[in-house]
Amino acid sequence: MQANENQQQRSISWGEKIALGFGMLANQMFPAALGVFIIVLVQDLGFAAILWGIIQFAPRVFDALTDPIMGFISDNTKSKWGRRRQYILIGGIIMGLSYVAMWQLHKESGVTYNFIYFLSWSLVFYLGYTIFSVPYVALGYEISDNFHERTQVMAIAQFIGQWAWVIAPWFWVILYDPKWFPDGAGQGVRDLSIWVAIPCSLFAIIPALFIKQKSTLDRKDFLPITAGYINKSLGGIFTSAFEAFKIKQFRKISAATFLIFNSFNIIASFTFLIIVHYLFNGSPADAGNWPAMHGSVGALITSFLVIPTIAFMSKKLGKKRAFIISQLISIIGYILFWFLFVPGKPYLFLYALPFHSFGIGSLFTIMMSMTADICDLDELETGKRREGVLGAVYWWMVKLGFAIAALIGGLILTVVGFDANNVTESAIKGMRLFYTILPIAGVLGAIWVMRDYNITEERSQEIKEQLTLKRKAQNNN
Repeated sequence: MQANENQQQRSISWGEKIALGFGMLANQMFPAALGVFIIVLVQDLGFAAILWGIIQFAPRVFDALTDPIMGFISDNTKSKWGRRRQYILIGGIIMGLSYVAMWQLHKESGVTYNFIYFLSWSLVFYLGYTIFSVPYVALGYEISDNFHERTQVMAIAQFIGQWAWVIAPWFWVILYDPKWFPDGAGQGVRDLSIWVAIPCSLFAIIPALFIKQKSTLDRKDFLPITAGYINKSLGGIFTSAFEAFKIKQFRKISAATFLIFNSFNIIASFTFLIIVHYLFNGSPADAGNWPAMHGSVGALITSFLVIPTIAFMSKKLGKKRAFIISQLISIIGYILFWFLFVPGKPYLFLYALPFHSFGIGSLFTIMMSMTADICDLDELETGKRREGVLGAVYWWMVKLGFAIAALIGGLILTVVGFDANNVTESAIKGMRLFYTILPIAGVLGAIWVMRDYNITEERSQEIKEQLTLKRKAQNNN
């Protein structure tokens, strides 16, 4: 087998690192804005809570089919542009166009029509998201083969990507400000989707334009990616994808990510509802900037405190210890939220945010760096470079967690009896209990899963040395 074209000792320029970061900004801004806009379906367009859950769950089932296929295609593409860039470009364009179409909803069309329309366009959007994100993530894994530089690359990408979460919460303010949209939030999402989609599509294609990749036209070890071959080999593609779970370390980071991200996202959408209905007696106008402040301040803390801290901790203590410490800190934040959501004193919850931000804020910086290390181990054990496949499976777990979270979140709102037209005290108390207890349980479960993760800097270097010897032997043959 030939050495992978991207697995070479070269310095990654700051320009390439920043270009990767702009891709991460698009990768996070689309779902961040979606998480804000989707409140409108319940709050303004009359969707029942269970429908709200279904429209977030169904596309992830679709992802279960498309992500592994895209990973296979990306890993085996022969092109003068390399394996990833063309798909990043195409996916970025599809995402932008379908995102605008998805939000052209009108209340007078009725819940049934809007449900079918939104679900249909969301499947197109998530197809574009798969075409973009699977190669993009794989590109991030293979851009460097240095243990610590991988963390730096991911830290820079996450730093830039976090600005999505600084900006997106302010969409709540804009949507419910009659000075912006006198006809209501329905008009708001129709117009604002355009202003989100255009720049985000441009950000998405930046990695395709500015990150270098060598031609793969002469690769002899790639499998065919014709429609006929893929159709005949679907079983093998999915089997190959989920063989990733045979790698113990990959199972661990996938499970830990699932637990943390899933439990966080179950309650994330409750933030707006708790602030509006508990702190401001059900008035989005009175809530003003506070829902936005929760997300925006948390993202700023992540950008300027959590990500630099976690990169430093990772280098000094190792990736696993940095992960565990950051997640333990986040538990403090979840506990504080129970006490610091106080009607009439919304500013108090800001004191919980520095602790809370260490959970999700550090998660992907560490986990994406760990995944890059595991790609080396996978090559050592299988003889294949499968960044696309491993990235697809890992991010499918993330998407699945998000989908299950949305479905469970809708069920929880049903169980606690939430009704936007008649919000009771018991419904609010139920949301608040879940808001604190669920993410703590997820964090503790993830720490237990990661307790014996064993790819250290020393082990990573051993793997690289073994790979070097293996490649030389294969090239000599």
